[in-house]
Amino acid sequence: MKQSSKCAIGGIVAALSLVMMISVAVIPFLTYALPAAAGVLIIFIVVEIDKRWAFGVYATVAILGMILVPEKEVAVMYLALFGYYPILKALIEEKLPIVPEWIVKLLLFLSTMAGSYFLMIKFMGVTIDETEEFGVMAYPLLLGMGAFAFIMYDIALTKLVTLYIMKWQRLFKRYFK
Repeated sequence: MKQSSKCAIGGIVAALSLVMMISVAVIPFLTYALPAAAGVLIIFIVVEIDKRWAFGVYATVAILGMILVPEKEVAVMYLALFGYYPILKALIEEKLPIVPEWIVKLLLFLSTMAGSYFLMIKFMGVTIDETEEFGVMAYPLLLGMGAFAFIMYDIALTKLVTLYIMKWQRLFKRYFK
């Protein structure tokens, strides 16, 4: 693939990712879905170009997201997990057998979410409304529900990659040579 095509694809993915994350100002109930969807776009860079380019696009979107996205929780979710996860997922799945792979993925998710929310609560004034109703038990409950959603997200990413490679990659390669 030509260098100009790589730059064009990277720019398109970065722009679409930023638009998705900025649109949380209009659709506020998608606080977690939009950074996750923006992360899905990184898959195309991983598959079509390589992981280094994907990391460059991730870094660009993460920096611009922290500056431009009005809802900082969305930008932090992209920065802390959803932006780089498709890149890391490819690396983990290349190197580890299935059981250690899932252990590493879940530990990554749980530690990232716990650390991110700790920092957002302490330094950004983010509040977790569920703590008023459930008290301290809200944290493990939310992490458990988040872990389930993360597993579904990982499975969906795998299916999207498979679908892309089997059905859409030929069409993509026709336009970007």
